[in-house]
Amino acid sequence: MISNIKKKKVIIIPRPGLRSKAQARKKLSTPGNQNVTHYWRRKPKRVSCAICKRPLQSIPRLRPAKMVKTQKTARRANRMKSGRYCAKCLQTLIKETVWNQ
Repeated sequence: MISNIKKKKVIIIPRPGLRSKAQARKKLSTPGNQNVTHYWRRKPKRVSCAICKRPLQSIPRLRPAKMVKTQKTARRANRMKSGRYCAKCLQTLIKETVWNQ
């Protein structure tokens, strides 16, 4: 009698905020031998130079909420237009503007 009863597979659906593929996820096994899924927000891609498209050196890869909490000097290099151009491209831009005046 007991062997005829079929076991039903329980499907656990994540809450609505975690159903999106915007979150990175990883399946883990806890010390209590439960299988759980850990979710976290993905890191944004590196900021690149507007001219040569190389990644900028001094700008960290942080989400906007964490970027606001960091110090202003840690967010960018201490030169003009540092969040838009790399050092080489900025140097050539400055030289061209001086020569064209």
